[in-house]
Amino acid sequence: MTVIDVFAHVLPPQFLARMQVDVPTILDQFPYMKNTLLTDLATHRASLPADHQQVISAVNLNPEDVMAPKQAAELCRAANAEIADMVRTNRDIFPAGVAMVPMNNIPEALAIIDDQVAGSDALVGVQLFTQALGQPITAPEYEPIFARLAAIGAPIWLHPVFDTHKTDNELTFSWEYELTQAMNSIVAAKYFRKYPDLKVIVHHAGAMVPMFGQRIKYIQSAENYEDFHRFYVDTAILGNPRALDLAADFFGNDHVLFGTDSPFGIPPVGPTAVVEQAVADMRVSETEKQRIFSGNWRRLMTTD
Repeated sequence: MTVIDVFAHVLPPQFLARMQVDVPTILDQFPYMKNTLLTDLATHRASLPADHQQVISAVNLNPEDVMAPKQAAELCRAANAEIADMVRTNRDIFPAGVAMVPMNNIPEALAIIDDQVAGSDALVGVQLFTQALGQPITAPEYEPIFARLAAIGAPIWLHPVFDTHKTDNELTFSWEYELTQAMNSIVAAKYFRKYPDLKVIVHHAGAMVPMFGQRIKYIQSAENYEDFHRFYVDTAILGNPRALDLAADFFGNDHVLFGTDSPFGIPPVGPTAVVEQAVADMRVSETEKQRIFSGNWRRLMTTD
């Protein structure tokens, strides 16, 4: 059985080199990105277990944070072309890639979706972050991205970043809070009602939502509670099968996709083995486990 990891990261070398032209010390700001598994394809390939594939997305180095709108758009296009080329020349390990868009240039972001994602044989969706340029991802100016992706049936990969307005950010808990807040904002904005074909894959098993599902049920509206169940989630919580059971119970087994956050989390080659064992230890049927490992992804990619 082939295992498909829907949330694995790369740092395309040409993209990194272009970012370093503008910000030579950019990796010093993100030392965890100094990882050859992100940039060296041969090393990356050698780290993968047999019969494993990865849907690849870029790490959170975002051009809009350091570049003017025109330059950010140009670099996103180039990075997407680089990721698409990685997919097309390594189909045995990369079945698909995820595009990036410039959040400081929404017209060009929409054009990139039309030009590089819609109908693509390599890029199947867009990665968005919980915040962009100091604003929530549900800020009104970003809504056209959700609308366009829903219209073409392409999923959003939702990845956490720190809220730059806060002074106590830390990696263990802050990202889970930011994911939860972003999910709440998407539901509160009625995006699933406005855009019925919207698909959002949330990193880290849906963060706090499964644990606090009953609080959502009794504090928020019945409509909101229903909409929280529309999210898809991955399994990237570094193990913990009982927590994955909770996620599957809340979102439904068919909305859980195998994902690891590779190569981050557990050195030296990432958490794939630990996350895979956690799924194997879940209290769901063997058929449902196989769906989590690959079937749910394939179904998502064939859903109109």
